[in-house]
Amino acid sequence: MTTPQASSDSTNSSSTETVRVVIKGRVQGVFYRNWTVENATQLGLKGWVRNRRDGSVEALLSGDANAVKDMEQRCRRGPPEAMVTGLEVFPSNDDPGTEFQRKPTV
Repeated sequence: MTTPQASSDSTNSSSTETVRVVIKGRVQGVFYRNWTVENATQLGLKGWVRNRRDGSVEALLSGDANAVKDMEQRCRRGPPEAMVTGLEVFPSNDDPGTEFQRKPTV
């Protein structure tokens, strides 16, 4: 006789998280956006990435909470030519869309 698993079993439920991150440093002109799209897609995340006129890069990351945390850590390093000096993370209720994409500079 088998007993049903409790609904709180972590293998049955996955928590979704959406955050907005702002990455500062030498992050424009070093393929940071393309790198972000590749890494986020690899992790199964939805959202977007864009340059900002102040020289930073902004991204919306949405998906499995563990994948979002993994992507935050990757963003702290960035691609080989980047030099990240700061990363700010904000909770977000924005709609991430259905895939991960590049958006125009704001």
